[in-house]
Amino acid sequence: MKKIGFIDYFLDEWHAEKYPNWIKEATGGGMQVAYAYGKIDSPSGKTNAEWCAAHGVELLDSIEAVVERSDYLVVLSPDHPEYHEELCQLPLRSGKPTYVDKTFAPDRETAIRLFELAARHGTPICSTSALRYAAEYAEAAALEVATLHSVGPGRFENYAIHQIEPLIALMGGSPDRVMSIGTSEAPALLIGFADGRQAAIHHFGWECPFAMTLNDREGHAHTLKVDSDFFAVFIRQMAAFFETAEPLVAPAETIAIVSVIEYGLRAMQTPHEWVAIPTTA
Repeated sequence: MKKIGFIDYFLDEWHAEKYPNWIKEATGGGMQVAYAYGKIDSPSGKTNAEWCAAHGVELLDSIEAVVERSDYLVVLSPDHPEYHEELCQLPLRSGKPTYVDKTFAPDRETAIRLFELAARHGTPICSTSALRYAAEYAEAAALEVATLHSVGPGRFENYAIHQIEPLIALMGGSPDRVMSIGTSEAPALLIGFADGRQAAIHHFGWECPFAMTLNDREGHAHTLKVDSDFFAVFIRQMAAFFETAEPLVAPAETIAIVSVIEYGLRAMQTPHEWVAIPTTA
């Protein structure tokens, strides 16, 4: 059995709650979460010790101990990516395959530093939104997409990646500008690409499903509503990354995704004006 170590800001959060059983089931017990570290106890839930006791995971008192004893590493903190750089320092020096939960980094420069650190130490690293693996989006991957309109729920700060990552995966190319076209209650972005194409994302209430309508290069429309179990596919992909050490997403694409989020937030300060996005790492 290969042992996985969790490294988190605090362990009592949704991803840490779900991943252990999903990983065990997806690998037939071949991979299991064995060790965990949390920087702080949850401000509003179980302590790290209580979480570990509930999941049969050994709580360790340092990131160094988790890195040393684990075969594979998962840096979580999905709603606090501002801690990823701190939490990743030892994992990315370890040479052990390391998955970093969404959103990979709070800004472009941090994302570049993390990839450079991993590269210097020969550490396989990847990060992705689980929505990338929705069957409905995968089926559209063969299309040459001219434009698309995406909708989904959640706050922009921690849910934008679930629309932006599939958008960039399907559109291809390099996003080089962004414009805020929404409101504070319903954020929306128009994203421009270097080849002149454009696409949009819109955030609505929690009742809004993830969906998109796209036009292919021949002018045909395709409407995609996500009903598939994308998390199951995502977990299998994570396990494959651990086994092969082959990243699921190219670093340049992850940097582009983080850049759209960062510059999208900047664009919200000057609505209806294009904000340029750097396109070289």
